[in-house]
Amino acid sequence: MRFDRFRLDPLDRRLTRDGETVELSGRYLDALALLVAERGRLVTKDRFMAEVWRGVPVTDEALTQCVRSLRRVLGDDATRPRFIETVPKHGYRFVAEVADGETQAAAEAPAVPVAAAVTAAARPAWREGLSGAASGGAGGAVAGLIGGVVYGLAVSPEGMGATSALLVLICVTTVLALGAGGAVGFGVETGRLLRPGAWGGILGGALAGALVGGVTRLIGLDALALLTGQAPADMTGAGEGLALGAAIGFGVWLAARRGWSARLAGAVSSVTGLFAGLTMSLLGGRLMGGSLELLIRAYPDARLDLAPLGALAGEATFGRAAQTVAAALEAGLFVGCVVALLTARPALRQAPVGVVGASGVRG
Repeated sequence: MRFDRFRLDPLDRRLTRDGETVELSGRYLDALALLVAERGRLVTKDRFMAEVWRGVPVTDEALTQCVRSLRRVLGDDATRPRFIETVPKHGYRFVAEVADGETQAAAEAPAVPVAAAVTAAARPAWREGLSGAASGGAGGAVAGLIGGVVYGLAVSPEGMGATSALLVLICVTTVLALGAGGAVGFGVETGRLLRPGAWGGILGGALAGALVGGVTRLIGLDALALLTGQAPADMTGAGEGLALGAAIGFGVWLAARRGWSARLAGAVSSVTGLFAGLTMSLLGGRLMGGSLELLIRAYPDARLDLAPLGALAGEATFGRAAQTVAAALEAGLFVGCVVALLTARPALRQAPVGVVGASGVRG
């Protein structure tokens, strides 16, 4: 039985991927064979116990661990399953398209040029990447909106300009966070498809975060230099973006591995983001609050004043302690919101793309 890049032979008790044998314990191979044989239909927990464990008394955790191991071998994701779908409280269902070994359709199918096959294989990654960009951008926008309101209410000047300053800060933080969240979301989802497992999403998120952080810093500094003749050199940039992107990739991977809800994933990931922001600040990095402080110092006539926030940390100005606390809270909010929206997407049940063979594509 063939599916995606795998071939399962229950009689020979062998699972291969692109012709290479995949190591799998006997009981786990039995569980996979049962799922594939019943493809598209629910396999209940009781049936697993009867046909795989054959009456040996085991806990539900044994079945959970079995399915988790199968997903790891197949490069599957519990939140967006391509192979094994969880039916909560009932069992599991194999959702990938399967071609029986006796079927000659693959051999009889016309050859597809390699270039066309590569294009077809790239489409799901692009679709997943764009879906991740939309969800990540939405999460970033939520975080930016909240941050803009907090900063705007805390530091806006009194009088007629207060409302304008509030709106400007909200727009700036929302747009920046939306772009950053969208880029990281695209990187995480594309990385997870191109390299299944923990490192794919983490590396994808880190690279996307570093890229968008570096580009944003470059454009921002160049714009200030062109308009005013000066620009602070220590504004947030690639390093901060890399750390936040990696934290988001780790949060998405951990949520998928543990089967967490979007709310729980966001809450746990916000803690990871908080520590990332704290570490960045202690190493000299800056996020929105620190960058605003640099701009205020560079332009003494600016009407914004971050001293009220510094007073909350016991400082006369927005000093290092206040910047460290603000960076930790900003990072926790951003990472938590982006991870929550990324893990809240409904599972995609697309048929897997064929792999390139000697004469074309086989399903």
